[in-house]
Amino acid sequence: MTSDFQDSSDVHDAQVSLDSQAPQSPLDATRRHFLAVSAAAGLGGTMLPGVLLALAMQGALPAEAQRGPAVDTTGFPPITPEMIEQAAALTGLKFTEEQRKVMLSGLIGQRNSVVEVRKMHLPNSVAPCLVFDPVPPGAKLATERKPIKLGPPPSIAQVAVSNEDQVAFATVRQLGELLRARKLTSVELTKLYLARLKRYDPTLFFVITLTEERGLRQAAAADRELTAGKRLGGEKLGPLHGIPWGAKDLLAVAGYRTTWGAGGFEQQTFDYDAEVVKRLDAAGAVLIAKLSMGALAQNDGWFGGRTRNPWNPKQGSSGSSAGSGSAVSAGCVGFAIGTETQGSIAAPSTRCGVTGLRPSFGLVPRTGAMALSWSMDKIGAIARSVEDCALVVDAIYGPDGHDLSVQPAAFNPDFTVDIHKLKVGYIKSSFDEPTLPPAAADETEQRATQRKLQFERQLYDYRFAKDALTALRGMGLELIPTELPQFPFNAVTPMLQAEAAAAFDELTTGGRDALLTGQTPGDWPNQFRTARMYSAVDYINASRARTLALAQMTETFAPFDVVITTGQGSQSAATNLCGQPAVIVPNGLRGPDAPPMSEGPIGSNSGGPNTPVSLTFLAPLYKDAAACALAHAYQQKTGFHLLHPKLG
Repeated sequence: MTSDFQDSSDVHDAQVSLDSQAPQSPLDATRRHFLAVSAAAGLGGTMLPGVLLALAMQGALPAEAQRGPAVDTTGFPPITPEMIEQAAALTGLKFTEEQRKVMLSGLIGQRNSVVEVRKMHLPNSVAPCLVFDPVPPGAKLATERKPIKLGPPPSIAQVAVSNEDQVAFATVRQLGELLRARKLTSVELTKLYLARLKRYDPTLFFVITLTEERGLRQAAAADRELTAGKRLGGEKLGPLHGIPWGAKDLLAVAGYRTTWGAGGFEQQTFDYDAEVVKRLDAAGAVLIAKLSMGALAQNDGWFGGRTRNPWNPKQGSSGSSAGSGSAVSAGCVGFAIGTETQGSIAAPSTRCGVTGLRPSFGLVPRTGAMALSWSMDKIGAIARSVEDCALVVDAIYGPDGHDLSVQPAAFNPDFTVDIHKLKVGYIKSSFDEPTLPPAAADETEQRATQRKLQFERQLYDYRFAKDALTALRGMGLELIPTELPQFPFNAVTPMLQAEAAAAFDELTTGGRDALLTGQTPGDWPNQFRTARMYSAVDYINASRARTLALAQMTETFAPFDVVITTGQGSQSAATNLCGQPAVIVPNGLRGPDAPPMSEGPIGSNSGGPNTPVSLTFLAPLYKDAAACALAHAYQQKTGFHLLHPKLG
């Protein structure tokens, strides 16, 4: 293996070559001096001399040869060699005193450029010109869009329309059957869900804005079309026609505020609808609420409070699609739209005991949605069943000509497929029986108690994982053990924070980050500030490492149609970085004998008696349909998705 960079002997040769030139220009003299300093510092074998030379040339030239040293135009404190030394330490580098002096002028010019770009006041909707593409080299995507193949029609005989709970917790498919049979109108269903949203919001804190007028208008139009048996334009009625839904409040809806859940944005509005909203309008779905989300898509705390878990309102609902998970779980919408960057569909689906579908990266357009991380954000569905989620994603996926990350890949769920033909793997380590971790040398009594309680919770939940494998094998499936690559996925995730800091640059530079509710070390304001110290070079190198991760994840998933996991370990970081889809399904309820929930403030506590656990079905990129098929079969076998909380 050879290198394009010079070793120290090359630097010496270059210096001799320069020494032999006559006459020497000021530029030559500067190069010669710089290379000599670099070689003396032992930097000849790195790319650092070239980078520093490029930064330093203007300030290093003799005064008579300069076009003029860089002049600081920012108004910030002057850059000093001492500041460079401190900044270098933050990035794990070390420069000599001479090098720091040489760098001054280049850094002044660099800061001038940064401030000049800031003056452009780039809105959140402007994406970088670089687009993340997870498709492996040589891969051919299936692009032919086919009609979704559903299983047998669900029975509606047991759904008494006079029983509010039976209607409220019915699946989208059941609700569609009730509407088409005219046993229930869309207006009646919309009013039922609106009433429940108003009734339970004071306890669960899951509504930011009701879109009541818009929803009732849409429902009335849907009823007219249901009576006619077709859309006003003559199109066939789809399976979502007349079904009320809720939007995570990062989707723009004209005429209503879009707050992003964040202090300082409470009255923000846009004069357009997000693409997903447009597509659900076209499908005949009825938008009735903008649902709560963690501030700027972080956790479940927003400017109006903390969204709660309907199974235990002393817990937060987890994940930034907090209102979407909570509202579906409480039977207050037919389905909801959520988004995930790293866990924001999976976490609330698990905590609230509902079904979530996080599609492959680049399947659903994000146009009109708040950007957090352009290379990781994904829009998906939260509902009561896998079929419901698939119906929603089927209505919203595909290129729109604006979001350039969207692939022409097809999403063709087939719930009639023979699942025994699927090649199914499972991440063995996530199903292994847990062991009690050893005590640390300096462990206190309090930490020892916490360690043992955490082990008891893991051991209790292990029974659900073990039972899941037994059930899957009982379905006639051969399960092949596998593991994720031994790759430092978490070392690459600072890319997320860097992109998020760029997406909300003016919060940090303008001091508006103080308006956000969360101000702890783990909250966005501090993470945005910290990300300013993550250099562009390190971001690019993390992106290069991500290329290796993509290759390894592609190789790991290649033998399988579906890979099953409990959601433990590094799978969330790995699949969100590399774009693989996930279907999260309820996997039972902890009993009254379960260890108590973890202690801590609402939002950080979890577990405890009578709370849900989940199972996750992963798949190779753009093989979302296979994960849906197997997850649906598991739901039909176990029935856990039919469980719902008993609300007061």
